[in-house]
Amino acid sequence: MLKNILCLSLLLALTADRAAAAEPNAQLVQDVLPQITTWRRDLHEHPELSNREVRTAQFVAAELKKLGYEVRTGVAHTGVVGILKGGKPGPRLAIRADMDALPVTEQVDLPFASKATGEYLGKTVGVMHACGHDAHTAMTLGLASILAKLRPQLPGEVMLIFQPAEEGAPPGEEGGAPLMVKEGVFRDFKPDAVFGMHVVSSMQVGMVGVRAGGAMASSDTFRIVVHGRQSHGAMPWKGIDPIVTAAEIVTSAQTIVSRQLDINRDPAVVTFGIFNGGQRFNIVPETAELQGTIRAFDEDLRQHALASLKNIAEHIAAANGATVETQIPAPGSNPVNYNDPALTARVRDSLETAFGKDHVIESPRWTASEDFPQLALSVPTPSVYFFVGATPRGIDPATAPTNHSPKFFLDEGALDIGTRAMLQASLDYLGYRSE
Repeated sequence: MLKNILCLSLLLALTADRAAAAEPNAQLVQDVLPQITTWRRDLHEHPELSNREVRTAQFVAAELKKLGYEVRTGVAHTGVVGILKGGKPGPRLAIRADMDALPVTEQVDLPFASKATGEYLGKTVGVMHACGHDAHTAMTLGLASILAKLRPQLPGEVMLIFQPAEEGAPPGEEGGAPLMVKEGVFRDFKPDAVFGMHVVSSMQVGMVGVRAGGAMASSDTFRIVVHGRQSHGAMPWKGIDPIVTAAEIVTSAQTIVSRQLDINRDPAVVTFGIFNGGQRFNIVPETAELQGTIRAFDEDLRQHALASLKNIAEHIAAANGATVETQIPAPGSNPVNYNDPALTARVRDSLETAFGKDHVIESPRWTASEDFPQLALSVPTPSVYFFVGATPRGIDPATAPTNHSPKFFLDEGALDIGTRAMLQASLDYLGYRSE
């Protein structure tokens, strides 16, 4: 009985300590929340496309310098890195926020709605923060402000990475996380962990989601060009039909997921989005082109799918007397966004400390992809990427406009939740204790 009483007392004491730790952190965020909101609205009104985030980068760098961070600019064109050395020894933590907007014309009635335009694929387009990167940047600047205040008692070092071109560099350009890695973002700062977060319309504000293992899918694009021999459509036996061959490739590729991959482990997707071939109804053309995407949540399944598609394309072409030119994968692929299980358990504990278990869920797998994992893989080091609800309470997330929609709307309550979530996770990881 005494043992049970002592265990219960210890549990109550730990719970009280966790609650006490969460409350000061919440107040720290409240103190800077008006500034975070102002920053977010300014960024939302002035969005910039991938590799064109000039104003945003200048804005971020100026704020970091005011806070006393060691600042590096021009990483991957417009990327900004800020480093803060705490007053005590401890681990090194990198935190990533993305800055770019999308070629989308905003359809949300806000006083700070975007009226910006830009050039995309040779056309003038509307530009909008339709994915919430304005919120990511503002929240991470808010985090920067709080960490700077805590610097004397802060263990370890923190690197804040403000990344351009997460949505993908324009054709013919390099950008995003791969270019930051190539240009040595971690050359002089080797993090022990990397954190990231994303606001999502699929959850209501107040909810936070995290998942161990494959949280977001890999994204591999592919291109297959089938080379046949042109002939008159009335005499196809005199040619080699690349359209029929390409059609067989498309059909046979459906067996990759349905018959070859162990989908008891994780799901996967093989999608053909482009099928081009021919110029005239009565001519068997010389070539046909296929393009598409493969998504997976497990690296072994990903590699199996890529190898299988190449094998199918080459053997079906050979069986028809055709040849193929393949890019499998094509440039611009992203690996599985994999959350290290042990680190995820620690982050989940931090999130539950901040918000309570009822507000922290295991987020569902998301077949969208991110270039975030390339940062951690380059070190390599464990990483965790979690999600923050952005849809207003009272609106069913299933009916809310999705990220990338011209009607995407972020409830600004998410700014408080996201900043608190990253602050709690970061301070707990660093081993910070308030005095």
